[in-house]
Amino acid sequence: MTLAGWLTIVLFAVILTAIAIPLGGYMAKVYTGERVFLTPILEGPERFLHRVLRVDPRREQDWKSYAKSLIIFSLAGWLLLYLILRTQDAFFVPHALNPRGFASAPWNVTFNTVSSFTTNTNWQYYNGETTMSYLSQMIGLTVQNWLSAGVGIVVAVALIRGIVGRTGKSLGNFWQDLVRTILYVLAPLSVLTAIVLVSQGVIANFSNYLAVHTVTGLTQSIAMGPVASQEAIKMLGTNGGGFFNTNSAHPFENPTAFTNFFEMLMVLAIPAALVFTYGRMTGNRRQGYAIYGTMMIMFLGAAVVAYIAEAHGSPAQHAAGLHTHVISGSTGGNLEGKEQRFGIAGSALFDVVTTVTSCGAVNSAIESFTGIGGAVPFANLSASEVIFGGVGTGLYSILLYVLLAVFIGGLMVGRTPEWLGKKLEAREIKLAGLGILITPLAALLATALATASHAGRESISKAATGPQGFSESFYAYLSQANNNGSAFAGYTGFIQPSAGNVGSHGITFADLLGGFVMLFARFAPILFALAVAGALVGKRVTPAGLGTMRTDNPTFAVLLIGVIVLVGALTFFPALLLGPIVQGLTSHLY
Repeated sequence: MTLAGWLTIVLFAVILTAIAIPLGGYMAKVYTGERVFLTPILEGPERFLHRVLRVDPRREQDWKSYAKSLIIFSLAGWLLLYLILRTQDAFFVPHALNPRGFASAPWNVTFNTVSSFTTNTNWQYYNGETTMSYLSQMIGLTVQNWLSAGVGIVVAVALIRGIVGRTGKSLGNFWQDLVRTILYVLAPLSVLTAIVLVSQGVIANFSNYLAVHTVTGLTQSIAMGPVASQEAIKMLGTNGGGFFNTNSAHPFENPTAFTNFFEMLMVLAIPAALVFTYGRMTGNRRQGYAIYGTMMIMFLGAAVVAYIAEAHGSPAQHAAGLHTHVISGSTGGNLEGKEQRFGIAGSALFDVVTTVTSCGAVNSAIESFTGIGGAVPFANLSASEVIFGGVGTGLYSILLYVLLAVFIGGLMVGRTPEWLGKKLEAREIKLAGLGILITPLAALLATALATASHAGRESISKAATGPQGFSESFYAYLSQANNNGSAFAGYTGFIQPSAGNVGSHGITFADLLGGFVMLFARFAPILFALAVAGALVGKRVTPAGLGTMRTDNPTFAVLLIGVIVLVGALTFFPALLLGPIVQGLTSHLY
């Protein structure tokens, strides 16, 4: 551990907060229909898109209509992306957009990939630079990065409207919200981010792959492509899918320590800002501060544990004499699987940033973390996207926990639970409970199916035994159920068919099961969140009394943290014991 490492974590939290507060205010104006500084530039394109989509922004929708529009839009995006990926080697594709002549991936891998990008998961059972053409990367995967991020954001906005609504059933208009999200939020931020990344060395071209001669006399192929534009929305939209197989460890995606820090800020910028958007739209900024404080405390706790664990090393490394690494005269901890240009602090913090959200991008190998350091991403995912979470998904997920915490608090003091003046009844609690439990149930059920079946076990790395093998399977489905996308890299979903290859059935099993898990765990919670909004929007507001429990102070933040930790522990602790925790306490090298 070093002073520079601790300063990195502290500085990150400070700068993130400084970005999130004004951005949250700006987004509140966007979704309440106020004019912003971009209105003179974008109101024309906004009206044009409304005409193209045949949308009347004055026509508002109840929660069922809003959900129907969202599902139809997402289904259309799924079908279009599947068509693009399955025809990337067709005759009408220009050579410049597929210079390597890549054929389409098999149907099962394509099914998993399409489900992954449509759900904002970006789980990748393929190598980008050896599988995807430039056309597929740009109009297929990158476009879905934008659209899936937009879908998550508008659901959070609709839930806020349900909370603050006084009469009627309207949650707004899905199509108008989506257009405004793309034009006023994602587009300007993506342009600025891409410019910064290009200035730092992230590539953006349509060149053919370069052939170079190495010092050993061999020839090496260096992948090229339009990386910067995908990298920008990959981070801002908490997507995480890398242009290259090694993701943000690749120097063409993340070349310097500065870009590493900058990309981490971009991952959390919108999820953090949405909390302040919530405070502004509800007219109670202290509510936003309380929720933001809850998220930040849990985030910093995860970052501190990960950094200490990786700086110290594991018992197995100490027993094997592998705990000391000397770089430039300084002593470090566990540097296995980490880029030296980022170091332990930059790798541990990046890992935490991308596992508390639905991003899943990695700049180091998570499977090479220590047992305790590797348990941190497990714990982050076990919180089910409430520690900032993905764009939109983080806010509506934690608001479901807020509703549950208010209910529990009401039971503790013997009063009818109220939230912002609205009484919570059985219907809202049941819907919130189901929305909270969908993700854990999907992850645990899929893990059980994968580890109990021969086909599922074929996806585990042959070198992984004991707790490491279980961790690979559990992390894979925990990540996919949380729409995260990061992985313990040994778990695979595709092996090129060859003579004598008997593993293809197991690999297809992982492709299909993972795809269905991602779809179910993405859209089922969305439907429950919108149903909660529909149940709340028409409720009358009653004035706060002497016995009303406040939900905007540190006491409630502590209660909220307790509820999140309790639900996560009761749900996942037994599974965590079987994997990373037992591995972290043993001196045996797996």
